[in-house]
Amino acid sequence: MPPKKIDIVDGRTALAAVRAADASGEKPQRADLATAVRYLLQLLDEKAPGNSVEVRVPPFGAVQVIQGPRHTRGTPPNVVEMDATTWIAVATGTEEWADAAASGRVHASGTRADLTGVLPLRP
Repeated sequence: MPPKKIDIVDGRTALAAVRAADASGEKPQRADLATAVRYLLQLLDEKAPGNSVEVRVPPFGAVQVIQGPRHTRGTPPNVVEMDATTWIAVATGTEEWADAAASGRVHASGTRADLTGVLPLRP
């Protein structure tokens, strides 16, 4: 059964709460962080549907995106993984993909694991 789709209002509210917490130097609420991450993963899936790249943001979620060869078992050949803070930053455009990757906060493997062409998203 596919995961429940996050409503745009709920996603934007969670994202605003995470941004407000970050701006005030506080740690965001875990529920807000989880919803914001999953909402942005959902938007990425809508913008770049496919099955050739797996984007992971542990422990909150993962999604397969980008058109290309379908992967069905084991570790996919194209994997992108990062923490929640980094994902929110690159997904919303507050940090460039190349900068996050160069700093080592994005772990990307495979020939299709560069998300420059699909980021930032418009939450």
